[in-house]
Amino acid sequence: CGMLLALMLVLGFVESQIPVAVGIPGIKLGLSNGVLIFAVYMLDIPTAYVLMVFKVFLSNVLFGSLGVTFAMGFAGGLASLTAMVLISRIKGMHPVTVSIVGGVFHNVGQILMAMLLLGTAELGYYLIVLAITGTVAGLFIGLCGALLIRRIPNRI
Repeated sequence: CGMLLALMLVLGFVESQIPVAVGIPGIKLGLSNGVLIFAVYMLDIPTAYVLMVFKVFLSNVLFGSLGVTFAMGFAGGLASLTAMVLISRIKGMHPVTVSIVGGVFHNVGQILMAMLLLGTAELGYYLIVLAITGTVAGLFIGLCGALLIRRIPNRI
């Protein structure tokens, strides 16, 4: 778990160094989500939640702040992981689909938190843009996660 958490932190840092090429605020690949997909399938669910909480907390301590960015990251992570856990339990659900759902729900969680913090529902329109980008990012991360799940034996 320590290695997985370290990997999530490194991937999050690397991702923070990539400039937003498309010019749309809030767009990220979600590289550390690939580790969470792995955790959902290869570890137990409580461990996946612990990894997510520690990743959000430590990322904000090391690279951000414990204010709004923590609330946004936690809301996105909680919504994403919960959606991935629920959908992964459906028989025959592929990790790529699970990842896409996670990508979209990460954005849903963040938009809901932003709406709560700012006291406005006007941000809801932005969810359309983020749902599209979350789907694309989720597809990419899901393909990577599925590769890991297939290649690493279930001995953890």
